[in-house]
Amino acid sequence: MIRSWMVIGGVTFLVALFANFITPKDVQWFKRLQRPSWLTFEKAIPLIWMIVFICGAWSAYIVWENTRNWLLMGFYLLVELVTIAYNPAMLRLRSLKVGTILGGTGAILGILLALTVLPISGWATVLLLPYVIWSPIGTYTTWEMIRLNPADA
Repeated sequence: MIRSWMVIGGVTFLVALFANFITPKDVQWFKRLQRPSWLTFEKAIPLIWMIVFICGAWSAYIVWENTRNWLLMGFYLLVELVTIAYNPAMLRLRSLKVGTILGGTGAILGILLALTVLPISGWATVLLLPYVIWSPIGTYTTWEMIRLNPADA
């Protein structure tokens, strides 16, 4: 029998694959951009996002086991889709503004999701904290890059 954690993990993984629809030219554009001097942890960002997504999926599992609520699962999926859209949309459109808008939207949705699941499970909310903390940091970083690269805003 397929367990709910397997489905939630599988959906999370499959949606994350969507982020790979970028070309080498897209990556070249982003690599040439100036970064804020305080951005010393850029190499850790993929690991940070991996932890964020694992925690988010675990949170969704806890909420599902407590509620069996498809609407809440849709909310989790929406947050992941907005988050995953950041890279391909920003890189394809070569627009830091698009990245900032998507990042900000994801941050707001993540906070709303955490507040929504708080009455259901404290642990599910705690597992969303990495997203709630990290997403605004990534958004702010992209916003700062607009100032450093105005031609690529």
